[in-house]
Amino acid sequence: MTSSLRTSPFRTALRGSPELTGFAAVMAILALVCAAGLLADDRTVLGQPVWLKPLKFAVSLMVYGFTLAWLLAYLRRGRRVARVAAVVIVVNAVAEVGIIVFQAARGRPSHFNEATPLDEVLWRAMGATIMVLWLATVVLTVLLWRDGMPDRAGSWAVRLGMLLLLLGLLQGFTMVIPTAEQIALDEQGVQTLLGAHAVGVADGGPGMPLTGWSTTGGDLRIGHFVGIHGLQAMLLFLMALPVAAGAARRARLVFVFAYAYAGLLVLVTWQALRGQPLTDPDTATLAAFGVLAGTTALGALAAWRRPVPAAGAALADQGF
Repeated sequence: MTSSLRTSPFRTALRGSPELTGFAAVMAILALVCAAGLLADDRTVLGQPVWLKPLKFAVSLMVYGFTLAWLLAYLRRGRRVARVAAVVIVVNAVAEVGIIVFQAARGRPSHFNEATPLDEVLWRAMGATIMVLWLATVVLTVLLWRDGMPDRAGSWAVRLGMLLLLLGLLQGFTMVIPTAEQIALDEQGVQTLLGAHAVGVADGGPGMPLTGWSTTGGDLRIGHFVGIHGLQAMLLFLMALPVAAGAARRARLVFVFAYAYAGLLVLVTWQALRGQPLTDPDTATLAAFGVLAGTTALGALAAWRRPVPAAGAALADQGF
């Protein structure tokens, strides 16, 4: 276990899951190709550069795959099951991003698109791959929950981070619900998109630089992004905590950060569902953010100042 901490992150990831590590490397290459596509191809889909979505998915999946591979190096039990789950994730993620790239090359929307029989087949196939990927991630969550990291704070950072990841993936299903206008058009036999990430406005309107998140209405992609990268946020927070703070205090602060991050996920999703852009919060959103920030600050203060009983200090660094 300690040898994993001394080796490079890449070697640790490769030992944890060669499949997920290789997948992350392929996604890194794909990201470079898509970035070149942004410069060489001026086509747009729903108002966004045609290669922007494949680029964002490639980067996100690269981080997702590498992080899981790195964590799996710490498993003491269930490695065979973990390898099967990793292969399932890789196969379905490759299928999903392959469809996204294929549709981008055609200049067609990949998500919610049922305009033609081929578009519908591809969109439904994507939905199936996402569900299988989520279930395989659940399997890895159970295994990592049992083994996690070699210390208490690390174990809980991984456990809570995996739960945030699963919630973020589930939050994406809020986008597949057709709008009232889409349902009406579909009932009239007009083939259209069925589902949307924007709320209160049509997809493809003005958006923030790089992310494309709507600046005129709500955007459910924000909460999706926050959730699926909750695992990385938890791990980065853990790394930022000083070792001198003590194992028990570090563990308590991990719980506080998880509360704050989960609250942020709920807050930005609630804001989007009310048709409100991230850049223009109303009074209710600002008040909710203030409550979240205030309770987080109080929790962090309590976690830092709470004394560690002498009898429990020797056991504070043990996972449970």
